Amino acid sequence: MFSPETVAAVLEESTASLARGARVTTHLPTLGERFARDRLRAVARNEGRIMSDVPEVLFACVHNAGRSQMAAALLDHHAEGRVHVRSAGSTPSEEIHPEVVQVMAEIGLDLSKEFPKPLTDNVVVSSDVVVTMGCGDACPVFPGKRYLDWDLPDPAGKSIEEVRGIRDEIEQRVQTLVDELIPACGVKKLDRGRDLERTARIARHSPRASAGSDSSSDPGAGRST
Repeated sequence: MFSPETVAAVLEESTASLARGARVTTHLPTLGERFARDRLRAVARNEGRIMSDVPEVLFACVHNAGRSQMAAALLDHHAEGRVHVRSAGSTPSEEIHPEVVQVMAEIGLDLSKEFPKPLTDNVVVSSDVVVTMGCGDACPVFPGKRYLDWDLPDPAGKSIEEVRGIRDEIEQRVQTLVDELIPACGVKKLDRGRDLERTARIARHSPRASAGSDSSSDPGAGRST
């Protein structure tokens, strides 16, 4: 699809771009390959080299370390492969906020292998829907795209309870977006059993769980740190 020279150039540029903000470079070659592959896919779609009837959604925020990462993971989960999802940041951080990784793990979604990525024009052009979360004018605007602005607090510096609240608000918006994007594809809502299981997981990490425990138990039990 692309010449070896083009692939090599994109790979080198992608790796260098990630390296500028990386704190740990151990896995940089692998991350660079993943980023380059996604960028080349976006270019191929923009140029008509690949055709797809799957909607493409981009979540963009400033650091790609919190809100956009949670939104991308939640949409990927609920759409069940019926939407191609990306996330990026206008000024990517060195790593995803640990609190964000923790609250997503509580509902069974693993962000430990994800990484902040820079926002590029190609991924915006390739997207059908662009959801911005505080990146403002840094997100380029192209005709023919649907733009949504989700006004949500930045989880940076927030308590774990506050980050859970942000996660749950994002999930509600993601569910609405799934219904709008693929209403005829039979995307299943979480059934009651999964709802109850998820509620139980959240409750185990809630301060109320600690408050309701036996007085002889550890007062910190059930509270994440």
